[in-house]
Amino acid sequence: MKEKLRLLGPAILVVGLLATAYFLLTYESDYLWKAQELNLFLDTPLFLRQQMVSSGWLISWLGAYFTEFFYHEALGVGMLCAWWAVLMLVIGRTFRIPMKWSVVLLIPVAALLLTIVDLGYWLYYLKLKGHFFAATIGTTIAVLSVWGFRLLPRRFFLRPVFIVVSTGVLYPLIGFYGLLAALLMGILVWRLKDMNTTDRVVSTVVAGLSIAFWPLMYYNYVFCQTNMDNILWTGLPIFVINEETPAYYIPYYVLVASLVAMAVMYRTDWQKAVKRPLIWAACQVLIVGAVVYGVQRFWYKDYNFHKELRMQRLLEAQDWNGILSEAAYAPDEPTRAIVMMKNLALFRLGRQGDEMYHYKTGAKASDTPLPVNMSQIVGRSIYYHYGLLNYCYRWCLEDGVEMGWKVEYLKYLTRCALLNGEERVTHKYIDMLKHTRYHREWAEHYEKFIGNEKAQRAEKEFDQIFHLMTSEDVLTSDNALVEKFLMNQFLYTNSDDPLFQEQALISALWMKDIQLFWPCFFQYATTHKGVHMPIHFQEAAYLYGHLEKAVDISKMPFDESVVRSYNEFMDMAQKCAGMTEAQMRDAFYPRFGQTFYYEYFLIRNQKLY
Repeated sequence: MKEKLRLLGPAILVVGLLATAYFLLTYESDYLWKAQELNLFLDTPLFLRQQMVSSGWLISWLGAYFTEFFYHEALGVGMLCAWWAVLMLVIGRTFRIPMKWSVVLLIPVAALLLTIVDLGYWLYYLKLKGHFFAATIGTTIAVLSVWGFRLLPRRFFLRPVFIVVSTGVLYPLIGFYGLLAALLMGILVWRLKDMNTTDRVVSTVVAGLSIAFWPLMYYNYVFCQTNMDNILWTGLPIFVINEETPAYYIPYYVLVASLVAMAVMYRTDWQKAVKRPLIWAACQVLIVGAVVYGVQRFWYKDYNFHKELRMQRLLEAQDWNGILSEAAYAPDEPTRAIVMMKNLALFRLGRQGDEMYHYKTGAKASDTPLPVNMSQIVGRSIYYHYGLLNYCYRWCLEDGVEMGWKVEYLKYLTRCALLNGEERVTHKYIDMLKHTRYHREWAEHYEKFIGNEKAQRAEKEFDQIFHLMTSEDVLTSDNALVEKFLMNQFLYTNSDDPLFQEQALISALWMKDIQLFWPCFFQYATTHKGVHMPIHFQEAAYLYGHLEKAVDISKMPFDESVVRSYNEFMDMAQKCAGMTEAQMRDAFYPRFGQTFYYEYFLIRNQKLY
């Protein structure tokens, strides 16, 4: 019976890791894919030297290396969970946690899990390279150094010397985690039986001085790029945009507190701590329950965030029908990013004028305290696919300078330079991508288009983009309002291209401006003679013709369904005259939610970002 009780703790750890892997792969597959797209590791000496400009460079470099493997999510998750298994073993050995109480090892690993899955929109703004593995690697190295410290003999002041030397060596490599190791050593000396009071005081003072000295020394003489305010926290992410968001540091507080508690409890007689099996079992349940609750509570589960990630992945694969399938299922009000990706998919399939109101619309704010801009979420993709290459290029460069270079940025920089005919620049980006593990094939695919305009024109991805590219090679400010800027570009830029005119007319519908609509409508009709007028364009013309009567629509060949739905809408509007606008939205949606009439009268004041 006692043997079974001893094995229960390790069994819980194994189940916990398997459950973690399952939930990551089931619910965060697109999130992990995006993480490796917003990562960059190059197998070049220059890339390594570029990381060695601030303390904590080793965990960033290794973290970026391992993050690459999320390209195959199962492989990346397997590596992450294997590392956590090793870390639990190292922590258990270092602090001599008996098997009977090994369930406590779930606490630091759960904290490390939360540093990954609680990010939400911070994924787009993180400046720390290799974040998904950095904390795990740093903690492992720190605890290993504490283990080595514990195994040293007492003689010749080896332990105080080890504290000084190890902190001096580890701080430039793992930053904050090297200082954490010194803190744990300074605590652990008070629990080691082979040390007297003098030894303990000396070691504790040395640990404190090492934590204060080494960051200042490296700041003044080695790592001049480190900010003075952050010299104690290098290797940790900085959750500040305009103002600090302290809640994101909670997993790190839990991680440090759990390791400190284990150091304080070192050499406690765990076997006698709780003698009665029922009380011991209750403690196990309490610990597991607290861990499960904490992970469930702080795991970021916003539906629209994950919908955006899924649609971005499909967009990268140019699976336009897949994007529409995702947009069709919308139990929640969508964000504008979701709406814009849906509209892009309809445009690429040639169905936007007939179907863009067939999907739930909205402008739900992102569930985050961050000042989210669409330019950081899908702005690059939207600008690229709508032919505004300079703006896609601009945001890739700005975000690369601000947040660090990512695979995603290099891919769009490559495409933009290619379509702009900048051959040397295209070669530069392609050569960089060839030094990644999983994006070499992508780079070689685009390399064959360099200097070959005929092949570019024949490529399905580029065809519609060329139609939307204008001769005006300008770059102004979009104020980070991607959708509004895009609509204005189509409306106020002259082009006789039929696809461009379609987007200009769609932009006029988006503006709900009758005076802007009619010139675009007639120009579209002129460039699309003999083609059936899309339903939503007919609806707008029929509605505007009745609202202002500035244009005679009596001889226009409207579909019978357009006329009928308009008359039914107006009849219902009279019957619902006493309702509030919100009540009317709910009442009208089942019958008219897929019409421009509903969009024009009942969708108002949508926030742009």
